[in-house]
Order: sequence, then structure tokens, then C-alpha cells
Amino acid sequence: MLSKILDCTLRDGGYYTQWDFDKELVNVYFKSFDELPVEYLEIGYRSKPMGGYLGEYFYCPEYVLHAAKENSAKKLVIILNEKDVKAGDAKELLSPCIGYITMVRLAIDPANFKRALVLAEEVKKLGFEVGFNVMYMSNWKQYADFLDLIPEVGGIANYFYMVDSFGGVYPEDVKNTYELVKSKTDVKIGFHGHNNLELGLINTLTALDCGADMVDATVTGMGRGAGNLKTELLLTALNSRSGLDVNFNALGLVTDAFVSLQQRYEWGTNLPYMVSGANSLPQKDVMEWVTKRFYSFNSIIRALQNQKEAKKDNQKLPEFESSQKFKNALIVGGGPSANSHSSAIKEFLNKNPDTAIIYASSRNAKYFQNLKNTQYFCLIGSEGQRLESVLSELTGFTADCILPPFPRKMGTYIPQQLEGKTHELVSFSKEVIAEDSPTILAFELAKKMHVQNVYIVGYDGYSDELMGEKEKALFAENDEVFDNYISDFDKLESLTPTKYKNLDVHSVYSLLVE
Repeated sequence: MLSKILDCTLRDGGYYTQWDFDKELVNVYFKSFDELPVEYLEIGYRSKPMGGYLGEYFYCPEYVLHAAKENSAKKLVIILNEKDVKAGDAKELLSPCIGYITMVRLAIDPANFKRALVLAEEVKKLGFEVGFNVMYMSNWKQYADFLDLIPEVGGIANYFYMVDSFGGVYPEDVKNTYELVKSKTDVKIGFHGHNNLELGLINTLTALDCGADMVDATVTGMGRGAGNLKTELLLTALNSRSGLDVNFNALGLVTDAFVSLQQRYEWGTNLPYMVSGANSLPQKDVMEWVTKRFYSFNSIIRALQNQKEAKKDNQKLPEFESSQKFKNALIVGGGPSANSHSSAIKEFLNKNPDTAIIYASSRNAKYFQNLKNTQYFCLIGSEGQRLESVLSELTGFTADCILPPFPRKMGTYIPQQLEGKTHELVSFSKEVIAEDSPTILAFELAKKMHVQNVYIVGYDGYSDELMGEKEKALFAENDEVFDNYISDFDKLESLTPTKYKNLDVHSVYSLLVE
């Protein structure tokens, strides 16, 4: 009997879209898959209310289930995150799914396997097929108790899934793990592979060769972190390898429909995902660093190495103590307005030599050389490497460099030229939304120096056509930071044009005629 294929694009891809998808895209998805040899479609999570915004395919309310059933001839699947759902919640949570959903899968941490068996029994009583998606496959041998419990899935689970959560297993690992599971249960076996090391296809084909009964894929590989095996690649390979009948017009239609999303969110593997996969490290942090922040790969790899070696950081620095108090500080961001208005800004600084300069980004530092003002650089993420290249263009460099409090998740990188000129803050003055925000570090430094008035330049914001996902996240974060710190100073004003709504603007030119 041929193995079954499950496409989980709407569920796994939701990690990039917050589980919201354009209705027309979903219509194309369902219509195309009606013409493709894929038996199951996993359309999302079914979840209890959670904090923050999560979209319709995270909760799958009944109208979503109804629409999916109306528009798709496939067997529909939802997944429960076992850690968030108790056995006593199953009936209330899943009863609305009866008649719409064929299978309920459970995403299971091996450490919670015994508890998952109890939840699965409740799901089974409601008449659903049950899938056990057991995560962290590359680390299973660390869970001896879980391995001993595998036989207990008999009579409860329809499918027992090997899930390569870290995307780091090799074909021989798939074979060995398949044989291990097969020796403990007669339940049908599935495989879900991530693509960190670009082994999603060969690992899935290996699972099929071993006799796996079901395998997962997603359109264009859309999925958490580095993503998954591409559905279009799997179907193409099986068409060539075993003559699987594939409607390539339908396959091309659904693949094309997701291309613009891929261009927007940029899922797929890269060096940090490769390193995390090869070392069985969680993808959650990597996804945050890669998609929402502007870190160099060196910074990310260093942070991953710290995780692997259970290090908090790689360097403890002297603590910053201000020997001066400044009435005013100028925080310089990386936006082009700091350059285009640099003549006026320098004139303002020359007129106010007691104003400290704090660089939240070193990108514009070269425009403010040879000034009498005390200067500081905030070193976060890739700023150490960027500053290293900037230093070659600077003359008379006398600034100090400031890092966030120890320990630093992203590690510590200090250019050789700055040895002895670098300090760290002892602590933040308040709970912060992002410990690795250069803007927060700049404000905290200003507070340590008892600054009364903070002026901002180079925080332009972004035009709509340049607002990718990273820019949107950074824009929203900075606006929240400005709002959080505005009451800490007598003045918080931008001297150059800005799109940030929480910044008042006071033209730098007006200060030159006072």
C-alpha cells in the first residue's frame, strides 16, 4: 500500500504569518490540493485562549472548519499543542470539530509523553483518528522513560510520528529510529522533517524506504524556522521515482500562490539554522534573531555556541560608572537623516560641547568626527563588527563603548582597537521589552549619566514600500521604547524628520537661531 502524504502548510506556515492567511490564497490552496495526491491537510492548531495576537488558523473556530470542509475534499487535520491542553479540556475544545476534522495530532515533548497518553485517550473517545507527533527526535535517547512507554500507544494512536524538530538528523538516524519505534509498537509510523541541513527530502525518502506510512511536507517548505520539506519537491521526486500521478498544473498553481509570501517572510535555511540543526538547538531564538532583528551571522553563531556549551556569555567587562553628569544627550540612529542634516547637527554640537553623543548605530559616526563632545557607542548584535569597519574611517577616536548587562545572549564581540575602552551596564533601570535593543541601551546610558534632555537624530522610520517584516518589527519596537522612556526625561525630541508617532519633533535648524 502506498504511503500517505500530509500537507501542513497552513499550520506550520502560521509561525510566519501569526496564523492569518489571505482568503484567496487559502481558496487556491484547497482547490489545488483537490487535484493532488495528498490525502490529509493539516489546517492549523485548535487552542485555548492565549496571550497576544494569534490568528484564525491558530484557533480554528467553527466557521473556519466549516469553510475548510466546504472547500476541500481532503481529510482535514488539526493539531493540539499538548503542553497547553489538559485531558479535561479535550471534549469542550474538540466537540465543535466533529464532522469537520478527521484526525487530531498532538505535538508532544517526550518528557510529557505519559501525560499525552491520557489526553490522547480523551481525543480517541470523540471519534477522531489520533496522531502522536513526538518532537526532538535527535534527542530521544535522552528520554529513557519515554522510550519505554512507546508500546502504550497501541490502541490509542493511529500514527506515531518521528519529528525532527531541530532539522539535524541524517538518513542513518531515520533508519535507526524507525527500527527502534517499529520494535516497540505496531502503530503506523510517520515522519516530519525540518530542512536546516537541507536533508528534508533524503530523510523523508529514507523514511518511506523504511516503510513509513505517512510523511509531511509544506508548500515551498513554509514552516517554523528553516522550514520543512517542500511539497512540490516531494511530489516531483515521487513522480520520477515511483510514477506517482501528479497534476503539475495544480502543483504549479499552489506553489506560485505562496511565492510572494516567501519573498516577504524569507523562510528557508541559512547558516544559523544549519548550526542550530547540526547541534540540536532550538529554532525559536534563531527565528527571532534572523527574522525580527538585525544581527550578523557571527553574532548568531556565537550565541548558539554559548547555548551548546551552556555558557552564559564569553566575557565579563568592567562596569560603567559615569564620572560626568550631562544635561543633554544626542542619540544618533542609523537613518539617512543624520547624514543629510549632519552640517546642522554638527553646528548644534559645536554650540553645545557639553552634550554627550550616544551612537545607537555606528553607521553615521563618520559624520561627527573631531568634536569636543564626549561620545559613546552602544555595542549590540553586529555593532562590534560594523564599528570595526567604521573605525578605519574615523580620526581621533576617543569614544567609550557600552554593552548591555551581563550575561548577554548574543555573546560579546569587541574590536581589538577598543580593548580597555569598553564597559557594561550593571543593570537596566526597569523591565525592558528587548534586552538587545540598541535604543534601550542608549536610553539606559543616558539615565546613568543623569541626562535631563534627550535629542534624537537618524530615527527616520521607514516608508511603506520599504517596510518588510524586520522593519515593521523594529519600527513597532522603537515606538514602544520611546513611549516607555518619554517620562524619564524633561525632553525627548527628534531634531530630524521622523515617522515615529511617539517622538515630538523640534527642528535642529530652529536651535541654531536661538
